[in-house]
Amino acid sequence: MGRNETEDERADRKWAELIQEVRVAQTGVQILFGFLLTVVFTPKYVDLADTDKAIYIVTVVLGACATGALIGPVSLHRLVSGLRVKPHAVVWASRLTFVGLVLLLATMTSALLLILRVATHDGYVPWLVGGVVAWYLLCWFVVPLLARRHSTE
Repeated sequence: MGRNETEDERADRKWAELIQEVRVAQTGVQILFGFLLTVVFTPKYVDLADTDKAIYIVTVVLGACATGALIGPVSLHRLVSGLRVKPHAVVWASRLTFVGLVLLLATMTSALLLILRVATHDGYVPWLVGGVVAWYLLCWFVVPLLARRHSTE
């Protein structure tokens, strides 16, 4: 019950699947990061409260870290290509991708908090952000983990 693959064939398939997944996440994080980099140059930035400026700085740093982690698998592949270590490279690239997704979650949470704080000063902002974070956690981690658990039963 499964594929009749060699270790190398399995690594090739897993690598191709991982790179497709990373492309989706990379695009999102790069667009978000690019947008974040422009905020500091807008006239509104100087009027932000110190707390909002701190949230902005944290958001940019998180975005930079997420970008690094999600581009990391490409660099990893390039640097170890031809060394016959693809099964190990797939494991490390998968770990980098997971870290990148967690950092992307933190970046999006922080960006949403900043945007909603600037757009409105109402007390429901933390509740909105919390609801969106719960949605991200459900979609990105809970559902996949449930599917994984279900498939091993």
